[in-house]
Amino acid sequence: MATITRLRSGHWRVQVRRKQSYVSETFLRHEDARTWAIATERRVDLGESTLKRAQVDPTTFAHLVDLHVTDMCEVGRAPRRSKQFTLDALKAHLGTLKLKDLTRERLIQFGKDRAKEGAGPVTLSADFGYLKLVLTHAAAVHGVDVKVEPVNLARVALKRLGLIGKSRARDRRPTADEIKRLLAHFDHNRYLLIPMGRIVRFALASAMRQEEICRIRWSEVDVQRRVVLLHDRKDPREKDGNDQLVPLLDLTGFDALQLIRLQRKHWSRSDLIFPCNSRSLGAAFRRACKELKIVNLHFHDLRHEATSRFFEAGLRIEEVALVTGHRDWKMLKRYTHLRPEHLHRARTKGTPAEAVDVARDAAQLLVTELQAAHQRGNQTDAMASALRKAGPLLQELASLLLEQGHTSPSQSPSARPRLALTG
Repeated sequence: MATITRLRSGHWRVQVRRKQSYVSETFLRHEDARTWAIATERRVDLGESTLKRAQVDPTTFAHLVDLHVTDMCEVGRAPRRSKQFTLDALKAHLGTLKLKDLTRERLIQFGKDRAKEGAGPVTLSADFGYLKLVLTHAAAVHGVDVKVEPVNLARVALKRLGLIGKSRARDRRPTADEIKRLLAHFDHNRYLLIPMGRIVRFALASAMRQEEICRIRWSEVDVQRRVVLLHDRKDPREKDGNDQLVPLLDLTGFDALQLIRLQRKHWSRSDLIFPCNSRSLGAAFRRACKELKIVNLHFHDLRHEATSRFFEAGLRIEEVALVTGHRDWKMLKRYTHLRPEHLHRARTKGTPAEAVDVARDAAQLLVTELQAAHQRGNQTDAMASALRKAGPLLQELASLLLEQGHTSPSQSPSARPRLALTG
């Protein structure tokens, strides 16, 4: 069966699925597309090869972008807003180029032009990531003869020029005064339709992203277990289907479950707990910061603040990860903005359990630092750096063991407890 679809570029794409065969082609005119579809179906029926789709000649980069978007939509993975925005920008700059003209020199010039327009290193890195994705997709799925090596070389060149780079980790945490002023501003604003006061408190209680807050439903809250089900939680590897049960805690000065109950009293007409658009939420937060003259504070910084408070309340990394959804502990460490000595927790002094806790923290910190040093290729100073950062915890462990009578200065080195590290 043949399907003819009009693309955003105005061209016509034909897809023929027949007898477990699949072939596609793109045409300028609908009549040409229809004629090709009939001829292709006839070839399939006669048992002839349909490998001519490997010779598809979309001719321009814009065709490949449309091809990628259509394929993704067909399998239920339509590009989200940020990806579609980037693809549109790529089409605007490179869409009319013939595939043979996507050379290293031309792509380097594209990067320089984007930088002059104001695109930062992170934005330009995303541009080249999606550029490579589109070309790889066309080659792998449709057999288009296109190479990605010019993209790789152009990326290296632009990185050396300082035009492509990674994002800088933010360490901005709102002060107690800033939070107090924001809450007072939202609570006393009678004209604000969005319950920003409760939303800010909930963000500080749950560490959820603003899109997640606007997406949770009453039916997904289990009051007895104090958990909420979050669908398709953000993950760099697999977002679709990444559903997580998230505990609703009371550890940051705000009770997440109590705030949900309070919201029920004020708003229960919608399936959504906080029925608002995430972009409207962000805009309201930015306006408030501007009016209050609070500089360089983003709504996402509330997630940083909540995560840091979880650690300060005594939760371990694996426990915090259950709340925040992080699978990479290095990313989680980035969000905490805590010094290693902040891993000291309010334990019952002088108990064996406390010594075990401190030993586990020290081992975990040592392993993390050694792995990071190994990845950087800095073998010489790796152990010294790791021991220096874990020093406060090791000193605390020694003090606890002395208090409990497990060791003494007069004991021989072989008789003293050892901290076993396993990678």
